[in-house]
Amino acid sequence: MARIDDPIELELMWATLRSVVTEQAKAMQRTAFSPVVREAGDLAYALFDARGRIVAQADTGTPGHINCLAFTGQYLAAKFAGQLEEGDVLVTNDPWEGAGHFFDITVLAPIFRDGRIIGFVGSTNHHTDIGGPGVGVGANDVHEEGLWIPPVKLFERGKPSKLLFDIIRRNVRTPDLITGDLMAQVASARGGGDAVNELCDRYGLDDIEGLTDRIVDLSEQAMRKAIRACPEGTWTGETRFDITGGTVISLKASVTIDRVAGEVLIDFAGSSPQINKGVNVVLNYTHAYSTFAVRSCLTPRLPNNAGSLAPIKVTAPQGSIVNCTYPAPVAARHVVGMYVPMPILKALYHVVPDRVLAEGPGAVWSAQVIGTHPNGAPYTSSQFSFSGGMGARARKPGPSATCYPTGIGATPLEVLETETPIVFRRRELRRGSGGRGRSPGGDGQIVEFGVRTERPWTLNAAPTGRRFCAEGLAGGEDGAPGRFCVNGVEWHGEGKTPMKPDDIVYMETPGGGGFGAPDGEATERAGAEVPEPAE
Repeated sequence: MARIDDPIELELMWATLRSVVTEQAKAMQRTAFSPVVREAGDLAYALFDARGRIVAQADTGTPGHINCLAFTGQYLAAKFAGQLEEGDVLVTNDPWEGAGHFFDITVLAPIFRDGRIIGFVGSTNHHTDIGGPGVGVGANDVHEEGLWIPPVKLFERGKPSKLLFDIIRRNVRTPDLITGDLMAQVASARGGGDAVNELCDRYGLDDIEGLTDRIVDLSEQAMRKAIRACPEGTWTGETRFDITGGTVISLKASVTIDRVAGEVLIDFAGSSPQINKGVNVVLNYTHAYSTFAVRSCLTPRLPNNAGSLAPIKVTAPQGSIVNCTYPAPVAARHVVGMYVPMPILKALYHVVPDRVLAEGPGAVWSAQVIGTHPNGAPYTSSQFSFSGGMGARARKPGPSATCYPTGIGATPLEVLETETPIVFRRRELRRGSGGRGRSPGGDGQIVEFGVRTERPWTLNAAPTGRRFCAEGLAGGEDGAPGRFCVNGVEWHGEGKTPMKPDDIVYMETPGGGGFGAPDGEATERAGAEVPEPAE
């Protein structure tokens, strides 16, 4: 029998757990039907113990998905305690208990050993379509945004719920993609459970409770030690940005380092209230990107699990844009949610100035094209995304065309052109759009596309940062603002917009802020806002 207190055997078992979740996540990605999962990696995969605590995550995926999955796994494990049998698989896309909008569907399966549950394996994937208006800002409340799947058994004793699958298929535009991706999630969950049982066989374990306790405890100790090494106090940061339609959002964060407790307390009091557009953020998603910001600065190499997450506390006023209440629309919650780290990084500059980033342009610029083929069959592109430039680091430039904080990749243009009638006319780096500095900010990119069709089509987009630039830090200069045009004219639409067959979309994504005064100059900021472009 393996000895959990032996550091060598513990490391071997821990390495095995990490390989299990990473291999299964990649298997799920390879077997997925939709490009947003298969090519862009818009997913998360994790192992939980019998109490629903997240223990290990896959190497692939996004922070918004994985840290929300930590909440959803614990929620589902508690809700179905005592009701699960071998072969059961749970599912939900509840925004407030999951990853913040209907498109992110969580699948969780219990791991049985000798007739009892020893853990869970689960994933959260972004799905191509869930009905409603798509990933946009146009809905007035959450019920207009698509199909809401309550916590329910997708499989029961190994058999799929025909009724639930029928309901899902009839409420989405791409039923084969959705059901194919769900089955990929189910297969990877089953594969992960088998692999955990094989680990128990190999090391002579009856369950994984002792192993997971040790991993979680060591992670928590290390996180608290890193926090106690920081100066004690409270610091604040604020970021302002504009979203589609011209609405200006303010996020304020106070960050408190409590060395006695070994905790970081983050409070978003003073941030904008929730609005009647689908950019509102549930607290799970705010917590996910808040903890990622702290951990990427203080302990970037520490395992991400219940232990390392526990010392980071996040609060926000109910009804604020980062803790919205039902029935707020949330379909494009990433538009605001990916700005969450920015005020935290500004506050942490006073704590660990050499480890933070200058401000970046927040959310990736995403677009979706919806239309019909000549034979009348509908098509819906996956939500394809193009990043701006990342904010600069203290000693390194910001990477170009790379978005912080998400880990999503850009779907290859060849895939998009193969699976839909989209035609890309141009894609290149937007040279000089990153802010100047001792370390310059990353450049954005230029993208131009149309649709190869004689039929009208629909554009769904939500660009940000066209008036407010990504701010430089420590004397660094601001990045350039973005531009979003249709047929050469600045576009100010919201949500779905009808397009003519020959319309052309042109995007210039924003640049990241610079870090440090360029060439040792003392730089004075003239203000981060730029005038509205003339139409």
